[in-house]
Amino acid sequence: VPLPWMDWLIIIGGTSVISRAMGEGRKDYARHVCAFCFWMCVIVGIAFAALILIFMDPILKLIGASSDTWDYAKQYLSIVAFGGPFVLIANCYANIIRSEGKAGTAMIGQLAGNLLNVILDRKTAQQSLEMWGSLEDGSYFLLRAPLESVHNSSSLANSFFLRVGLVITAIGAVMAMILAGTVTRPIRELTEISTRMKKLDFSAKYEGTSRTEIADLGQNINELSETLEQTISELKAANNELRRDIRRKEEVEAMRQDFLASVTHELKTPLALIQGYAEGLQEGISDDPESRDYYCEVIVDEAGKMNRMVQKLLTLNQLEFGNNAVTMEHFDITELIRNYLSRAALLAEQNGITVSMQETGPIMVWADEFLVEEVFANYYSNACNHAAGDKVVDISFEEKEDTVRVSVFNTGSPIPSGSLPHLWEKFYKVDKARTRAYGGSGVGLSIVRAIMNLLHQEYGVINYDNGVKFWFELDTSGADPRPDESNTPENEV
Repeated sequence: VPLPWMDWLIIIGGTSVISRAMGEGRKDYARHVCAFCFWMCVIVGIAFAALILIFMDPILKLIGASSDTWDYAKQYLSIVAFGGPFVLIANCYANIIRSEGKAGTAMIGQLAGNLLNVILDRKTAQQSLEMWGSLEDGSYFLLRAPLESVHNSSSLANSFFLRVGLVITAIGAVMAMILAGTVTRPIRELTEISTRMKKLDFSAKYEGTSRTEIADLGQNINELSETLEQTISELKAANNELRRDIRRKEEVEAMRQDFLASVTHELKTPLALIQGYAEGLQEGISDDPESRDYYCEVIVDEAGKMNRMVQKLLTLNQLEFGNNAVTMEHFDITELIRNYLSRAALLAEQNGITVSMQETGPIMVWADEFLVEEVFANYYSNACNHAAGDKVVDISFEEKEDTVRVSVFNTGSPIPSGSLPHLWEKFYKVDKARTRAYGGSGVGLSIVRAIMNLLHQEYGVINYDNGVKFWFELDTSGADPRPDESNTPENEV
C-alpha cells in the first residue's frame, strides 16, 4: 500500500530510536518516543485518507483512469484511504508493545518497524548488523553479524543473478530473433510476390508448407496470380484481335476509297469516248456505213478496255488485301512459259516481234502456278507493247542455289532513271500516249508487285543501253516462304 513519505519517516526513525533506547535500558524514553510516533502516524494517516477521499476524481484523472477502469480504480483508492492509517497504527502499536519488554509478542511489529541497526565499531573500523531486544522472561539479547559477510554474500548473489540474467537474456534474444524470422520470413516473401505481381510478373510463387493462416494467404495469392495471369493473357489476345480487326477494317475502307478513286479516274476517258461516239451515232452525224462501223468499233474497244481495267483492279485489290489463298505447287516453270508463249503467239505476230527462249531442261519450282503465270503474262505483254528497234523479246533462266531467276528482255529505249522508283505504283505510266494506244491501264506491274510480295520472292527491273529486262525469282528448294516480309523491287540502271 503506498503511504506518504512523512509516515514512513516517522515509523523508520521512531523504530530506530526506540531500539537504541531499549538497548540502553531507557524504557521511559522509549515509551515517549512510541507515543509521539503513534499520534503523529494517526494524524498523518487521517489527513492522507481525507485528501484521497476529497480529491479522488482529480487523482483518477491524473493517473489516467479510463471509463472502463474508473470504478475499479475508485474502489482501490478507497481501500488505500481507509487501510493506510490502520497499517501505520499497527506498526506504532507494535513498537509500544515492544517498549513494554514483550519482544516475542511484538515480533511482527518489530520486523515491520525495522528493529535492525547498522553499528560502526570505531576500534576495528568494521560495520556490523545488530539487533537489541528482551525476551519474555525479562532477559535481554544482542545479536550481531559482520556486515562484510553480508556484502560478500549479496555481491556473490548479485554476480550470479547478473550472469544468469545475461545468459537468459542472450538466449531469449536468440529465440526472439528465430521466432521473429519464422514469423516475418513468409510475410517478406509475400510482400516480394505482391511487388512482382504489381509489375505484372506472375512467375513468383509462394512455397511455404506450414499450416498457418500465412500459408493459407500464400496459397490464395498463388491462385490469384494464376487467375490474373490467365485473365491478362486473354485480355491481351482479345486486344490484339481487336486491333487486327480495326486495322483490317481501316485497310478495307482505305482500299475501297482508293479503288473508287482509281476507277473514277481511269474510266473518265473511255466513258467520255463511248458517250461521244454514241451521241454521234444517235444524232446521225455520219450516215455512211463505214463511219457507223468505225464508231461502233471505238465503242466496243473502249468498253473492252474498261472491262479489262476493272478486272485488273479487282484482281489487284484482292491480292493487296490478301484474299487470294496461295496454293503451293511443284511444277516446271519452263513448261508453263512454253505453254503461255504458244497461246500468246498472236500478240507477237501482230507487233512483228521475234520471241526467243533459252533452251534448258525442266526447272521445278515451288509456287502458285496461276499467280506465276499472271506475273509472266504482265512482263511478256509489257515487253511486246514496248519492244522497238530489232523488236526482240528474249526469255532466259538463271539457276542459283535455292532459286531460279526468270528474265524477260525486250529491245528498245531504256526506262528513264526518274521513273524507275515509280514503275510498281498503281496507274503509273512512263509514256501515257503509248500506253493509251495499246490499251494499257498502268496496273500490270502493281499486280506483279502484289503477287511477288504474296509469294515472298524477289523481283525487279534492269536497264540496258538497248533495252529493258524485267525479272522475278522462284523457290526451287521447297523451303517454307518467309512470312511477314515486304519485298522491295531491285531497280538497276
